[in-house]
Amino acid sequence: MKSFRRNSAAVNAGSMADIAFLLLIFFLVTTTISTDKGILRQLPPICESGECTADIPEHNLLRIAMNEKQEIMIDETIVKIDEVENLVSAFIDNNGLNTCNYCEGEQSEESSDHPKKAVISLSHDALTKYKLFIKVQDEITEAYYNLRKRYAKQVFNKVPSQLDENELVAIRKAYPFKVSEVAVKRSN
Repeated sequence: MKSFRRNSAAVNAGSMADIAFLLLIFFLVTTTISTDKGILRQLPPICESGECTADIPEHNLLRIAMNEKQEIMIDETIVKIDEVENLVSAFIDNNGLNTCNYCEGEQSEESSDHPKKAVISLSHDALTKYKLFIKVQDEITEAYYNLRKRYAKQVFNKVPSQLDENELVAIRKAYPFKVSEVAVKRSN
């Protein structure tokens, strides 16, 4: 009797590595990777004088706080998000010392002396939602933008998109963006 030896059938796996490599390249090329843009803020320049650490009078400081209940408080009063821009604008443009010839504020002794002296202090709880924090930041930015836009119209008779670099610098000096972010508060 003849014995038959059967060889097991072998699969040629040499091209499998090529196929896996091509699939890897395909997915790398076709996949989009999203990047977070964040908040566009320019850090202040390094302070050469002692003015940067000087105490700020309380009336030149607008305190905005967000708590764990997603409430916004401006100087210990709960406000709605759509009120923030107007309150910030009124605070910055107050002209408490009556030395600002371009300000249109009420000249209250309780608010800032001059736009150059106004500081917004922003604080939040650890449980404050990111969405609320960004909305408040947007409202503060909108307040500054509208004040600068009004200044551009008054002084240069232009809209912001028509301004040259020197005019933009002048507007930033008239209404400097001064926002101080306080360290996160933990509620426990």
